[in-house]
Amino acid sequence: MDPVKDPCIKLCKFERDTCRGCGRTKAEIKAWKKLGKVAQRAVLAEADLRLLSLAAVGRKKR
Repeated sequence: MDPVKDPCIKLCKFERDTCRGCGRTKAEIKAWKKLGKVAQRAVLAEADLRLLSLAAVGRKKR
């Protein structure tokens, strides 16, 4: 299995405990290097969903 690249994009601004840059929580960021590859991939999937949720907040219905 290929290594999982750290998703940090150096845009660390938090909203509701979620980084607006990578979508991870503070706890996930802290634990990242200790997680196994399967767990890291799960975190990435959840982070993508969080980023979509954050992007949807504040949009006005047309």
